[in-house]
Amino acid sequence: MTTPFTPLTLKNGTTLKNRFMKAATSETLGDKYYRPTNKLIDLYRAWAKGGTGLIITGNVMVDSSARGEFGNVVVEDTVNLDRLRRWAEAATNNGAQIFLQLNHPGKQSPKTISKTPVSPSAVPITGDNALGFNPPRALNHIEIKEIIQKFINAAVVAEKAGFSGVEIHAAHGYLLNQFLSPHDNQRVDEYGGSLENRMRIIVEIYQGIREKVGKDFSIALKINSSDFSKDGFSEADSLKVIQKMDQLGIDLIEISGGNYENPTMQGIGKGAFFINYAAKVKELVETPIAVTGGFNTAEGIDNAIENNETDLVGLARPLVMVPDLPNQMEAGHFTRANVHYLTTGSKSFDKKVSSLIGLSYYQQQMERIATGKNIINTNNAWGALGFSLRKQGLTALLPQRG
Repeated sequence: MTTPFTPLTLKNGTTLKNRFMKAATSETLGDKYYRPTNKLIDLYRAWAKGGTGLIITGNVMVDSSARGEFGNVVVEDTVNLDRLRRWAEAATNNGAQIFLQLNHPGKQSPKTISKTPVSPSAVPITGDNALGFNPPRALNHIEIKEIIQKFINAAVVAEKAGFSGVEIHAAHGYLLNQFLSPHDNQRVDEYGGSLENRMRIIVEIYQGIREKVGKDFSIALKINSSDFSKDGFSEADSLKVIQKMDQLGIDLIEISGGNYENPTMQGIGKGAFFINYAAKVKELVETPIAVTGGFNTAEGIDNAIENNETDLVGLARPLVMVPDLPNQMEAGHFTRANVHYLTTGSKSFDKKVSSLIGLSYYQQQMERIATGKNIINTNNAWGALGFSLRKQGLTALLPQRG
């Protein structure tokens, strides 16, 4: 019987020691030069020590001029190779593997960072979070080729630094997801129109990385099951992209969903959100599948792996609340992670700062883990809001992520 502690071998032969995956988290612990800090390195050391088999970094940008939020780490060249090496070493000190998640925000770069963000087409963000983002301009052909090369360059640097692999972030409404979406991508060149054209940028990034790195260096893809909008990236399209990447040899596929306009990935709700979709995927492909979202009990984790509903269980907030969750579960001491939904005490104010409340709280806890402090278990949002305002000032009140 397969359990959460059964090793998993990826397509390229890399073996993960167990089925626990630390999904990408928004740590915002890069410094003003976009470098990993000692706090970030210590945080990842804690997760590795806690027993997680695969650790995905949070939202590393491939272009310093296009960032998703303050505190992002950016990898463009080898200037910060020593710091990156320390990060990789810390995260692999207990037999864990660490993948550097590579991302470009596209139009989901907040107005506090990008005066004129870029996107496949000049389609602005709408909805409750729209006020935090400037309208984008469409990328030209040369710029698309340059961005592809930036992803490839970052992956090459990651391999040099000792990371186990990279994850190409094509979910959550960021740039690569924008290319996949017929709503966001209204181009008429080879990067727009048909699904084959809309996925072309991802294929070229993957193939470009694969040509440059060794066979033991893993490449993963994070993709939406759907954008959950009538004219966005659909489930049918997602299945076709996954099948294509499986045929090309991708080593791991992580399934998530949503974007800033429909932020299912925030984790609001009950259950493992994408398990049913993962079951469809697993019937079609040989690539191992990771599902992120909705796992916070030992029973749920056990059932998902034992029933072969997913190959890896992606945990973000639960691993913030319980950094040594895998070790505790193996010892029989873990039953449930308390995943908090915070409130200021005012429903109307909560609605205005809903995305900030959750992010701020978990960022606060990650910084506490990094400095050896205990987690603060509370539903009161004011402490987390104060933490965010101290770090970013009033700009923290503008939407930054979904």
